[in-house]
Amino acid sequence: MIYCIAAWKTKDKMFGVSSLSRAQRLALGMFILLLVDVIWVVSSELTQYLSSQKNMGRPYFSTYLQTTMFVLYLAGFLFWRSWWLQCRKKSMIEEKENEINSSIQTDKLLSDPIYVPIKVEEKQSGTESDDSSYIHAEEAALARMSYAAFVRAEEARLKAASKLTVKQVAKMAIIFCFVLFFANLSYQEACKSEEDFDHDSSADRVASSVGVVKVLSSTSGLFTLVLAAIFPSTSGDRLTLTKFVAVSVSIGGVTLVSLSDKIFEPKIHVGTLFWALSGALLYAIYLVLLRRRVDNEDKLNIPMFFGFVGLFTILFLWPGLLILHFAGAEKFEWPDPIQWLFLVANGIIGTVLSELLWLWGCFLTSSLAATLALSLTIPMTMVADILINNMKYNWMFYVGMAPIFLAFFAVSILSHYDSWDPVLLALKKLVQCVCRRRFSGLPRLRDLDREQTESLISINNRDMQDT
Repeated sequence: MIYCIAAWKTKDKMFGVSSLSRAQRLALGMFILLLVDVIWVVSSELTQYLSSQKNMGRPYFSTYLQTTMFVLYLAGFLFWRSWWLQCRKKSMIEEKENEINSSIQTDKLLSDPIYVPIKVEEKQSGTESDDSSYIHAEEAALARMSYAAFVRAEEARLKAASKLTVKQVAKMAIIFCFVLFFANLSYQEACKSEEDFDHDSSADRVASSVGVVKVLSSTSGLFTLVLAAIFPSTSGDRLTLTKFVAVSVSIGGVTLVSLSDKIFEPKIHVGTLFWALSGALLYAIYLVLLRRRVDNEDKLNIPMFFGFVGLFTILFLWPGLLILHFAGAEKFEWPDPIQWLFLVANGIIGTVLSELLWLWGCFLTSSLAATLALSLTIPMTMVADILINNMKYNWMFYVGMAPIFLAFFAVSILSHYDSWDPVLLALKKLVQCVCRRRFSGLPRLRDLDREQTESLISINNRDMQDT
């Protein structure tokens, strides 16, 4: 316990948001997810340009390169000493002890020093110095704190005790690097499969193909809803009627927005269907299982986690490049300088930065809100086309855009109220109202019982008088 105050002053907490209230965390999480959508819109346009203009339609190579860029986060070991301290929890405890011991004299959170006797049940020796153990020293330091400082210290202690070490973070990264890699690969393979099926590389046809893929990818919200109910990380992950309606409304809105495109042709190739649904399922598995393993962002050093994801991608997934090359599925060619420039820029902005922010937004809101945020990129892309390219869409675009945003904000707000199910409550009210009106004309059972009782009493009184 003695090291807990120092935890407030370190950079172990994710950007210092642990002190925010639940409503503030929700607002910040929604803002981050919307920011990620803007980044993904820019990244999607750049990916489309690379695929159609620069002949970089190689999904595995692009995914491998972008995912390996996560290794840049491991530079944190060079700049932050706290990363090295995470190698062993004992080292973290010793460091925090030194910091708190140096701050006890000047920290205003501590009250004036007074003598507080410590009850010792058993003594190991006859001297007081031998009996003053490490735990007793902690209790003495905590006894001098004010109540508010003690509460914050206890919270910091619990979070510090549950923080994952470097070894634990690396073990998680080994598992999730495959899930995240193949989720991103599935999306790019779906886009390429649809383009190959169309046999047309024009920009309009590419946009139409991406629209089909995004409609199928929007089912990730449905997968997340089901998986979160099966593997809940918090009480707010339970399946409710309101969440199901919100996900259905979001999918319906995505379909309307995609149909508003005049060149949109909802022809689904088998390969496109497989890759798009696989990507949607893998994204849901990635978020739900990660949140079940780590229910709070303070437990996991997110940049370190992604750094190990990039490292293990480099170590384990490079043979896929050779296998696909010799199998003739994807020819390996070294990019030219211009292609390298676009690939690196797209990888740093569209993958390295956006994935970290997306996962952070997921912790601040919920896994379902994070997946529904993916669908917002579709209307955002079309809004950008309206503003930049002066494109026009029919009424279905505007009708479909509203439920997509409404579903996202509704699910985000529901994460603030764990047990609130407004749709179910409204349905119950409606049923009660209908039943009340339906049976309002019938006599109440209590009135019938009262009349029958009075009738029986009068009959009994008459019989007694006759006798």
